[in-house]
Amino acid sequence: MPAKPINLTWLRSFEAAARHMNFTDASVELGLTQTAVSLHIRSLEQQINNNLFHRRARHLTLTELGQAYATTVRQAFADIDLVSASLFGPIAARTITIKAPISTAALWLSPRLPEFRQEHPGIDLRVVTNIWTEATNLEGVDVELRLGRGDWTDAQSEKLSDETIIPICAANSKKKVRQAKDFLHGPLIHILGHEGNWERYFGANGCSMLPEVPQYFMDTTISALQLVASGGGYATVLSRLVEKQGGLTSGITPVGRPIPFPDAHYLMRRPSKRVTRPEVDLFEAWLRDQFASGNVS
Repeated sequence: MPAKPINLTWLRSFEAAARHMNFTDASVELGLTQTAVSLHIRSLEQQINNNLFHRRARHLTLTELGQAYATTVRQAFADIDLVSASLFGPIAARTITIKAPISTAALWLSPRLPEFRQEHPGIDLRVVTNIWTEATNLEGVDVELRLGRGDWTDAQSEKLSDETIIPICAANSKKKVRQAKDFLHGPLIHILGHEGNWERYFGANGCSMLPEVPQYFMDTTISALQLVASGGGYATVLSRLVEKQGGLTSGITPVGRPIPFPDAHYLMRRPSKRVTRPEVDLFEAWLRDQFASGNVS
């Protein structure tokens, strides 16, 4: 006898509660009572014989299984919405605005966007960038990536990555670099906002910077890469940004071993509790997969 299908109303209640982390807010969105939402989720948990939430006084969190299930359910609803729109349209303009640090956008995200567009040709993408990662207004932005430590106060954040940094030199450099102290003769290239990276790298390798070493200070990783490629010196950059040489990174080569970096990439959570557009859910799910499949450790 086939298994009984999962009730879609229960799944809708679960997805909304998982997004809000609150049964009352989910009930307002769905036009149901809080009791009905709670009953739907209890019924779902009984059918799958697993708890989806940890329930504590005034505090709700997903179990590990619940977190995985919420991602899958959200993706399934997004797929249904997109198929429905394409079959029974007319299709409204579906454009996603993505905001990311300029170097992440240019060196890591942009080369991957054709893959998303091939999978979802009906979704247009608009990418805007910022050099610095201070808190910015999320209004008008569908998806925002930030690089930092997750301590922003303007919005919640979801960690997508762990990062490392690695030294780079010109691909045609005639100077042999075999160990950390070989960088000490410089020139050393610093990236504004991350001026401590060389100190961090030398400290991890048991040596210290020399006060007389020649130095440059560049405002973006892209500018630093161009200076390195021209033979201007050495820089330390996120390993993720140079994991595939080509395009802007064709003239450089990573050298030495990567070391852990305290900053990470985060997906910012929109403050609005409205249901997100299905194309945004699709892009965020794709983005998580891209970071997971290419995570640098």
